[in-house]
Amino acid sequence: MLRCMVKGVFLLIIAIAVISAFGHASSNCTRRCLAEKLMAKSYMSQPQADNCKQIIRVPWISYKTLSVNTVTRRLYSRLQATMIWTDPQLGWDKSEYPYDAVVLPVNKIWTPELRVTNAVRTTTVHASRDLLVCSNGSVKHQVIINTEVACDINMFKYPFASDECPVAIQAWEENGCGMSLKLAHARPTAEEDNGDWRTTDTRLLYQGDETDEKSYIMVSLSTKATNPFITLILPSLLIILADIVSFALPLGGGERNSFKVTLVLSFVMFLIILKDLLPGDGKCSPVIRVHFCTCLIFLVLSMLASLLLTRVSKDGSLFALPGSKTSVPEHMDQKQEAVDEESKPQIIEVTELNAPGESGVLEKVVIFLEAQATRDRVSDQHQNIANKMDKICLCVYLCLFAIYLSCMLYMFTGYKECQSNHFEFWEDDDNTASQMTSQTTKP
Repeated sequence: MLRCMVKGVFLLIIAIAVISAFGHASSNCTRRCLAEKLMAKSYMSQPQADNCKQIIRVPWISYKTLSVNTVTRRLYSRLQATMIWTDPQLGWDKSEYPYDAVVLPVNKIWTPELRVTNAVRTTTVHASRDLLVCSNGSVKHQVIINTEVACDINMFKYPFASDECPVAIQAWEENGCGMSLKLAHARPTAEEDNGDWRTTDTRLLYQGDETDEKSYIMVSLSTKATNPFITLILPSLLIILADIVSFALPLGGGERNSFKVTLVLSFVMFLIILKDLLPGDGKCSPVIRVHFCTCLIFLVLSMLASLLLTRVSKDGSLFALPGSKTSVPEHMDQKQEAVDEESKPQIIEVTELNAPGESGVLEKVVIFLEAQATRDRVSDQHQNIANKMDKICLCVYLCLFAIYLSCMLYMFTGYKECQSNHFEFWEDDDNTASQMTSQTTKP
């Protein structure tokens, strides 16, 4: 009996020693020790729940517009998202390890991957090399997404354009398995003015039903019209103004014609320089292209009218016909030819007009002066006709340009332009999915 009691006491002492040894070992395990134990599990796959879906909560996502390419209609933006998910296998008992959270390397455990559905190019990087794991298995991590989104921005009223562009954010999901993304809030960063564009609003919206809910950030964009107006519209209006003022130049001498030709060539060079800076063509073509084309038509028509009126001021006709002459009376023209061919020496010696036998010379001088006066009178008539036609052309020019300016102001302010469908990428995905479903259900 005594031997049994001694043996029991001995076993109890051994048990207490073992328990105390293990408890001491556990209490001596630091945060780094705990992190090494969690890393040793090497859980690189997605946590597998009973419903085959992992919920990824995003408390907030920060959005910033980097730039907008008006030629290719691309939106470059930067997203920074905080993600929280639960991995029960990464949790621990706080009575055994008295720590609320530990830090693990981001490449040692599984992390979710966000994607931008309508992006042409996306680059995702981790905001930090480490992430935070809590005792209940909750994991918190941040990622930075640089994306290039193809958005058919409505450029109809450029440089006074404004439109909305969606940035669709989703996580991988297939046949009910994968990840379920729960976005809570989206906020813009501090500096939102980027080049000729500004971000006026950022909203987090949803589309679809509860079974197929799609989330996206609707970014409202508008142009800062000062720079495009100065570099695009103002030079064209100033060239048109110079063309209108050039009507003050006289038709004769060629100064006006050379000036108008210079204006046309200058405007053509202006368009060549701006060819790569104008907005790209799309469903809603920018009206500024029509503006430049109309301005060029005005300049060319003004140049052609000036050339024709110069001809009218010289010969009294719009076009020079073969063998045509100045409209001088025929009898005066014949007398002038007689004077030119037969009596040139006598005309030169005007001082001898009173000499005997020289009375015919005076008559020839009179005929010459009358013919010259007739030519001057006809030339003045041609010039007056050309000036009247020039005034009519100027009035027509001003009326047409005023009508054109009124139409352009209406197009920029009151006209209801065409609308672009920014969600075609989702419609294409839905059509593709329905086609694949119908093909798989066929017997």
